Amino acid sequence: MPPPIAFLLPLFFLIAATVPSSRAADADAGPAVPQPRGFYINCGADKEVQVGSIKWVPDAGFIAVGNASAVDKPAILPVLATLRHFPDATARKYCYTVPAVKGSRYLVRTTYFYGGFDGGTEPPVFDQIVDGTLWSAVNTADSARRGMSTYFEMVAQAQGKSMSVCLARRPDTKSSPFISALELVDLEDSMYNTTDFDKYVLSTVTRSAMGAKGEIISYPDDQYNRYWAPFTDGNPTTESHSPIAPADFWNLPPAKALKGAITTSRGKKLTVQWPPLELPFASYYVALYFQDPRTASPYSWRVFDVSMNGKDFFLGLNATAAGVMVYSNTIQLAGKTEILLTPNGTCPVGPLINAAEIYQIVPVGGRTATRDVDAMEDLARSLKNPPPDWAGDPCLPPQNSWTGVGCSDNSPVRVLSLDLKNRGLSGCLPDSIGNLTGMNTISLGGNKLSGPIPDFSSMQTLTALHLDGNQFSGAINPSLANLTNLKELFLNDNNLSELIPPILKTKPGLVMRTEGNKLQ
Repeated sequence: MPPPIAFLLPLFFLIAATVPSSRAADADAGPAVPQPRGFYINCGADKEVQVGSIKWVPDAGFIAVGNASAVDKPAILPVLATLRHFPDATARKYCYTVPAVKGSRYLVRTTYFYGGFDGGTEPPVFDQIVDGTLWSAVNTADSARRGMSTYFEMVAQAQGKSMSVCLARRPDTKSSPFISALELVDLEDSMYNTTDFDKYVLSTVTRSAMGAKGEIISYPDDQYNRYWAPFTDGNPTTESHSPIAPADFWNLPPAKALKGAITTSRGKKLTVQWPPLELPFASYYVALYFQDPRTASPYSWRVFDVSMNGKDFFLGLNATAAGVMVYSNTIQLAGKTEILLTPNGTCPVGPLINAAEIYQIVPVGGRTATRDVDAMEDLARSLKNPPPDWAGDPCLPPQNSWTGVGCSDNSPVRVLSLDLKNRGLSGCLPDSIGNLTGMNTISLGGNKLSGPIPDFSSMQTLTALHLDGNQFSGAINPSLANLTNLKELFLNDNNLSELIPPILKTKPGLVMRTEGNKLQ
């Protein structure tokens, strides 16, 4: 399956074209309704900002790297007035870490507005990564030329107590990657629940309110702050006169997105070219929404067949005033996509369609073993100055693993090696490092690490442990002799004391260095 690069960008440019970077709006104005559940992060900001009902918070509590910068543009939207950029070209990725509930489903949205913040005229191209899955490339050149912002969306499931959203350089990245805003919105368990989110994520192609005009429909009309772009073509439009209850529809679409519809007259087939751009060959999730706009009565019914690209999608659909949603959780599409609605011969009115969603189904890019992720995160917290890319998944994507970390290529992915010698590291080694039971080699010589040497006895595959040239103190744990594969143990030039365990001195095949300590 191809990555969602080729088609996401032009589609998002199409959507972003309706969202200018400036607007005559008061940041404190807006309806007094509760904020949607989730996190709304204003990247690079130093204070909270209220936009309508949504309070955007600064990003300092979610990321430890990068530089904040203002965007010098008049009358800019508050959320686009700052950004965070990442000039350190040595880091393999730059990650936000956002609290989450394991197993819960989230809408993840990233927003980018270049605005020439770095004095340049062309924004950089870079990758974005969610929880170790390479999501897409970020190329905002077209929207930047038009003064527009660009956003990307996906629906994903949290695999742990947090979710990471990372940016990473590509070989063709010419300047600092940047980001303007990041959202993580809680979704109901019932939404999009026919997808196996342990194996896939849904990357948004587009979400359309058929027959609607004007601005994008979002919060507070959509309580999950999804964006529904107005869509019209050469077909007639109509407007609903009956009440619409989002709870009656799967995926809980907003009533406003269903208010309008594209239709045709009695007895005619309705053809809709949607989405309006060509799709690469891939698997997609498609949801279509229908609702009869007439006042409910025994005669307010419409029956028609639904097909996409000449293949049956749903036969004998009855679009009543109460409404109905039909979907395909896996449909292969390519090129231009055509929805054809063919009416029943006795139907008193023509077919119609009110709203539609389409997502590319993207395989999850593997999983790093949970115990390894937890242990590496604990190690990162125990170091006072870990490498700048030590956030997000330690191993994935493989080309963006943490500096100094080597990993397996099987599933689940395991951490196999740690090489951070002569990096000027300080801090200590937590006891949980022993949970890295797939580790083969540890090389941490030439740093300023201190405290006791933890218990490594559970690392039965460990062949080399180099802790030389640090400030470790206390005794040498005799359990190191139980590591049957250990061939090199370098503990020289530390502050270790007491006796060298005799069992280590006589361990067959072990090369041990202990000079430069206070050992006996």
